Parts: sequence; structure tokens; C-alpha cells
Amino acid sequence: MHELSICEGILQVIEDQAAEQKFTSVEKVRLEIGALAGVELEALKFGFDVVTKNSLAENAVLEIITVDGTAWCMPCQKPVPISQRYDACPECGGFQLQVTSGDELRIKDLEVN
Repeated sequence: MHELSICEGILQVIEDQAAEQKFTSVEKVRLEIGALAGVELEALKFGFDVVTKNSLAENAVLEIITVDGTAWCMPCQKPVPISQRYDACPECGGFQLQVTSGDELRIKDLEVN
């Protein structure tokens, strides 16, 4: 379950920022996670609760903003929606697609005290 290691990384960023910016608790953690990022959201939520126990983020609300997958279709010369990597273009059926969004996995912001 790589979601647990993702949560450990998130907590490390929070702790680093707390030391740098001098905050003592976190109220909300807002993440952007793309549909193509390969993250199981329920496992991430569970892992976040486990990893943040007894930390400055213990009672933080985890908010997840999902980002749809899109790609640039080279034959069509336009952006197209995709639901998973290696999908065919919904317009022309081609496979020359360059992912342009949906693979994000980042901390968007924190609400802190």
C-alpha cells in the first residue's frame, strides 16, 4: 500500500513547514490528486488518519480535490479527456496521446494555527 508512504511524505512536509513558519497545529490539508495518479483515495484517507495520530495534524480535515485526466492528441491536435493511461483518443481512436493533466499529487494548501 503505497498510500501509507504518501501520507508519511505529506506529514514530513507539514512538519518541515511548521518548523519554518512557526505554526503549531493544522486544521485542514487540501490535496490535488489526479485521476491518473494511481492513488486509492479511501486507502489514502485511512493512511492519513493513521500517520497523523499524535502529530500536529492529528485532527486535521483531509480534503481531496480530484483532477480529471486530459491528454493532447497529436493526430487531432487538441486536448481530449482520458480516464486512464494508454486510453485511445475518444475522437480519432489513436494512441499518440501526451498526458497534460490528471497525474497530479500535491499539497494544494494547509489551514494552520
